[in-house]
Amino acid sequence: MTVTLADVAARAQVSPATVSRVLNGNYPVAASTRERVLKAVDELDYVLNGPASSLAAATSDLVGILVNDIADPFFGIMASAIQSEIGGPGGRAGGERLAVVCNTGGSPDRELTYLTLLQRQRAAAVVLTGGAVEDAPHAAAVSAKLRKLADAGTRVVLCGRPPVPGTQAIALAFDNRGGARRLTEHLIALGHRRLGYIAGPEERTTTRHRLEGHREALAAADIEDDPRRTVYGRYDRSSGHEATQELLRRDPSLTAVVAANDSVALGACAALRESGLRIPQDVSVVGFDDLPFSVDTVPALTTVRLPLAEAGARAGRIATGREEPPPGGVATVTGELMVRGSTGAPREA
Repeated sequence: MTVTLADVAARAQVSPATVSRVLNGNYPVAASTRERVLKAVDELDYVLNGPASSLAAATSDLVGILVNDIADPFFGIMASAIQSEIGGPGGRAGGERLAVVCNTGGSPDRELTYLTLLQRQRAAAVVLTGGAVEDAPHAAAVSAKLRKLADAGTRVVLCGRPPVPGTQAIALAFDNRGGARRLTEHLIALGHRRLGYIAGPEERTTTRHRLEGHREALAAADIEDDPRRTVYGRYDRSSGHEATQELLRRDPSLTAVVAANDSVALGACAALRESGLRIPQDVSVVGFDDLPFSVDTVPALTTVRLPLAEAGARAGRIATGREEPPPGGVATVTGELMVRGSTGAPREA
């Protein structure tokens, strides 16, 4: 049954005129009233324009791409590759598709807001990139949004993100756990036993999976997982710098630093040099992702190469129906260990 403006007004306990003012944005409305109206719109799945309402299953030519930070090369590379496959003819009546990049800033609330806005716009497809927030209420809310999008005919693809059970979302999940395990195994094979680890934000799936892979490698080599040697932070250079300083305060005898990603590894390298330590003669450093700058650092960074552009392009093709989804709706994208000059044997060897 079609939801009307009057239904929204009744749910929000305001007049239909107030609902119209909120939705049109052409008249001042109290913030609390506006919030109540928008909540009612969301709960009732009210479609803002009449033609779309009468065609509930129809979709537009809009494709939404959700990223944490478009300035981060990790997300920029994927978004660019996704958009390259979305652009050009192929929309309704052979028209052009419109790709919209939604920058969440890592905010769970913004993520939900963008999903709601894309649902209201009857997006043809939505691609969510990067790790998910590990918070039960948020995960439940995202699942509900993805189900609503699918029910309305929107294709949903997760790129570099774990599957969401109970939805029709296609997942191209990165093997973060396996890649991290191979990195630490490489350091252990060189003779390292005192390894510091700089993790990302604790609430992110990517953080947990990469840390689990690191710990699996330590356990397999019968190396103690000393909690003093793990520091959490953001996925950026300044966090790597601060975390490395903290690790050196806790244990000056460290011979290797495992960074959550390449940007963090850059900060780690800077902090080590400021402390008078050489890379890799005194301390080895590894990153993750193989972002474009990794091969140009001095020395070049040992890391795990994730095929970000390839995965993004595939997500774009699946989102636009130009490629069949993987069997079962889930594919694991593995990374390649890239051994470069930032790792070597420990100084005591």
